[in-house]
Amino acid sequence: MKIVILAGGLGTRISEESALRPKPMIEIGGKPILWHIMKIYSHYGFHEFIICLGYKGYMIKEYFADYYLHTSDVTFDFTQGNSMTVHNNVSEPWKVTLVDTGLNAQTGCRIKRIQKYVGDETFMLTYGDGVSDIDLHALVRTHNAKQDRALVTMTAIQPGGRFGVLDIESSTNEISRFVEKAKEDGGWINGGFMVVEPAVFDYLRDDDACVFETEPLETIAKNGGLHAYKHAGFWQCMDTQRDKGKLETLWESGDAPWKLW
Repeated sequence: MKIVILAGGLGTRISEESALRPKPMIEIGGKPILWHIMKIYSHYGFHEFIICLGYKGYMIKEYFADYYLHTSDVTFDFTQGNSMTVHNNVSEPWKVTLVDTGLNAQTGCRIKRIQKYVGDETFMLTYGDGVSDIDLHALVRTHNAKQDRALVTMTAIQPGGRFGVLDIESSTNEISRFVEKAKEDGGWINGGFMVVEPAVFDYLRDDDACVFETEPLETIAKNGGLHAYKHAGFWQCMDTQRDKGKLETLWESGDAPWKLW
């Protein structure tokens, strides 16, 4: 199953860092948070990624172009014709497709623009700034159990009221209403880490203004196609410098909950 990661936003709420690099390239423990997210998926055997680029996307391309240099010892010998020897080359079992989806494109537009790379297959989708100890196999099983009805199965979490609020039917886990960035506290919210059927592309437009979390998801919810996978464990986004500090502290403690590998 392919993994689509949204990594093109401006990251304005963490501008101290994002002025220099795209938010998914901001480091936790010396590694971009994008790397941490990919390691979570890879732990569960999902190794094929499609990354939606936008703001400073060339930095993400450069990172993967030189990935082995980041993970290996290297000798540069300028006495022997500028030769380079790579020692102890350790690489991930990843296939990574990097797609420029536009500087100003919103999330729905970015997803629409990678349709040809996904094809007619179920895929996974998440944001390039959040980590979790989520059981991805359980998420997929939950989606497949409702395959006749579920167009999108979204991980639902309960951290507070900064994000899109979900009304979840207790008996079926069907999401009957999706309200983006409502101000209520304590409700279930969109935690990313979704499983998505290819029919979702019918709800999206190749238009910079198309926001996945507004009309498309709201319509899918009204039609009964949006379901929840409730996750009660660890989840943390890196929306602000304070969030980054929390993640750094956890990583440095040696007890980062999302480090499943």
